[in-house]
Formats: sequence, structure tokens, C-alpha cells
Amino acid sequence: MTDICSLSLTEVACALHKGTLSAVEVTKACLARIAATEARVAALITVDEEGALALAAALDKAGPDPARPLWGVPVTVKDALSTKGLRTTAASRILENYVPCFDAFAVQKLREAGAVIVAKANMDEFAMGSSTENSAYHTTHNPRDLRKAPGGSSGGSAASVTVGQCFASLGTDTGGSIRQPAALCGCVGLKPTYGRVSRYGVIAYGSSLDQVGPLTRTVADCAHVLSVIAGHDERDATSSPRPSEDYAALLQGKSLKGTRLGIPREFFGPGLDAEVRDACRQAMDKAEAHGAELVDVRLPHTEAAIATYYIIAMAEASSNLARYDGVRYGRRASPVSNLEELYVRSRTEGFGQEVKRRIMLGAYVLSSGYYDAYYRKAAQVRRIIRDEYLAALNQCDALWTPVSPVTAWDLGSHADDPLQMYLMDAYTLSLNLAGLPGLSMPVGLGANSHLPVGMQLMGKAFAEAELLAIGHALEQILPPLAPPEI
Repeated sequence: MTDICSLSLTEVACALHKGTLSAVEVTKACLARIAATEARVAALITVDEEGALALAAALDKAGPDPARPLWGVPVTVKDALSTKGLRTTAASRILENYVPCFDAFAVQKLREAGAVIVAKANMDEFAMGSSTENSAYHTTHNPRDLRKAPGGSSGGSAASVTVGQCFASLGTDTGGSIRQPAALCGCVGLKPTYGRVSRYGVIAYGSSLDQVGPLTRTVADCAHVLSVIAGHDERDATSSPRPSEDYAALLQGKSLKGTRLGIPREFFGPGLDAEVRDACRQAMDKAEAHGAELVDVRLPHTEAAIATYYIIAMAEASSNLARYDGVRYGRRASPVSNLEELYVRSRTEGFGQEVKRRIMLGAYVLSSGYYDAYYRKAAQVRRIIRDEYLAALNQCDALWTPVSPVTAWDLGSHADDPLQMYLMDAYTLSLNLAGLPGLSMPVGLGANSHLPVGMQLMGKAFAEAELLAIGHALEQILPPLAPPEI
């Protein structure tokens, strides 16, 4: 069973289609791995053992289908994506008993491709956090070191992939929530271009920032999943009509020779931990030795990205979460004596501390007298940041930067300092403001911490095929990370 769980998605999919492994056999292996590791890692909120085994048996009865690329492959899904008939909570008490009657677009595409959803992954409540400590249910632990944070808000997805509970997971990325946990746990994570994957069925945090993407163990696996979930959806007004591609088929043949990788100096200044800088430098040296050309580029407004992001994200969160009031959606407090008490108690009891903080800040920056000073100014700076990214990308094939300024930190170490936690997203959130794609992948271990260090490739809009091809070429020359000892 353990041997099956150590395979990559590409390898297990091949074995399933050849018939050397059955869907039930692979699903049982993942469920056994969940049983063996979940008490320590706590990566999941809801495990659907009965449903997963029933679907796997039905798939085996019908036989392998070459038209379904993920036939029989067990996956997990972040609990922010609606799953028909399977509890979806966004890691919040206010949605504790919510069972959707429909699938999110990306979940629907997984099912159509033959994937077996074994569980819903833990997350920061409503995707608000960088460590998966803000879940209303439990804290997820980093499989590389159980004392450390796995990152967030898709920390459960990253942990479940890394520890072998599944072969891929879907996450959402609002300000780095796929890329950062992928970096801290030592797996691969992709934030697609805004509009490349439909947001239909995603419980919204920041509507102009959220994007669904895959977390996997290899770049090739990431390409396979993106090929399945990308595409136009008429139910999402922000979904791009641009045709998707077979990203996996476009990986081969890419050489680093002649590839121009832009290195923004702003990402290597004060605040970057020495061991992260050293690991990134070693990876860049290897890329150069294999023919890549490193180009110095500038992103002058990087320092303004944190303030810009949190003004916009919190304003959108305040608007999106207004619907959870005990009347229209969400948990309803009882007993109450009047409507005002119903609203106040339902939201007070249902939302966690971080969610309340962001709702209040968002309401403030949108309020009369402050809208122009904060939200409007943030929207203007956002456009400047996007223009700077596009100008830098005109000088190279992709930008290459660290994902996190530090390796995984101790759980609880930032619990009383939310501003310090916000700074953990300093290298990821500007890409969400720009709406561009980013691929996070491990490049080595920190010399002192011996924990994963991740770097991200960032590209032009809808350049996922090129990013994945470059990432795949880099993966061949960088040292692979051993699986966690758990």
C-alpha cells in the first residue's frame, strides 16, 4: 500500500489505465495512508471513505477509459470548493453542516476525468490565513516537521499531497495560498492566470483575486491536472473563453538553454532569510550552468503590494461574507428575541477571530469618507503593479523568485501578531494583484532548518504551458526531495 502511495500521479494513472492496478486497490491504499497519518498531520476535514470506495468499484466494473485521464486516481479537494453531496465548510463554524447540491466547476471536471475524491482538505477559515491555524476545526501540521506550519490557506491540500494521502489536490490562491504551502511542504503548486479555471462553486474570499489550481508532487502531475480543470465556463462571468491546452503534452523538448529568467532584485533584499537566499542562489547557479540566462529586472512597487492587497482583499471579503447572516446563508443562532440579535449572534458565533478582523477592516476601507483614501488608491496602485510585471516579462521568458522569505515556522509563533503573518505573503500576493500565473516548486533544503525552500516561476497571462515546460526542465536538474518520514 505504501509503495502505491509513493508513486506520482503520472505513474499511478499509467498503471490504472494498463490494468496493473485497480481503482479500488489504489483508493484503499490512499485511505490506509490517511488512517496511518491523519492523527498526526490533520490535513483533512471530511473523509468520504464509503463514497470513494463505491465510486472506485463502479469504475473498475466499467473498466479503464482512455478518454478519462484521471480514471481511478484518488485526489483531495480544498474545503472551499463545493462538492455535491459532500460536506463543504470553508473550515468555518458558520457552514459547519452545509452539504452542497452542486459541484464546483473544477470538481465537476475532476469527476468527468474519472478522479476519485477521497476527502476535503483543511484550510484557514474562508481562506483567510497563511498557516492553516485559522481553521475552526483543527490545526494542520507540516509533514516535513510536525512542529511547523504547513503554510496556508491551502495547507491541508499541500500536506495531504506531500504525505501521500492522495496524488493531487485542488487549492485556491488569493494571495499565495497555493504557492506558499507548496513551498513550505515541498511539493508543486500552480496559480493559473485569473480566468483560466472557473471560480464557479468556490466559496469566495476576494473575487478579483481568487483562483483555483492544482497541488501535486511533480510538475508533470501539475500539468495533467491543469489540462483537466482549465477551460471556459459560461456560469462564471470572469472565465476566459480562450481555449485550454494539453499542458502535459507540451512539457517535453523544453531546454533551459537560451531561456531568459528574470530575477527581480526587490525579492532578494532585506527580509529574505539567509538560508532561503542561499538555496535560491544554488538553484540559479545550476540553471545558469545548464544554459539559462539570468536577467536583472525591476519591480519598483513591490513594497506597496502588501498594503494594496490587504485593502482590496479585505474590502472584497467584507462584501462576500455579508451573505452569511443566519437568514440567507449559514448557521442561525437560537434562541433570539429580534432580528438584530439574530444577525449579531449568528455572525459572532459562526466566524473566527481572523475572519471578523478582515470583515471589519474591509467595511472600514469601503465606508464613506475612506473609500477614496484607501480602496480607490489601492485599485490605482494595483494597475501600476500589473504594468510593472508586464514590462519586466517583456525582458525575459519568466520571472523567478523565492516563494516565502523563510522556511516553515513554528506553529503558534505568530498567533498573537497578525501583521507578522501577513508579511509571510510578501513574495506571492503581488501576482494575484496582476492576475498572472505562478508555478511554485521545491529547489532544495535550508542549510540550517533542513526544510524545503521553494521558488516560483511567474509568466505572462495564459503562459501556463511555458511555465510548466520551464519548471519541468528545472525539475530535471534540481535535487529531488525525499518523502517525509511519517
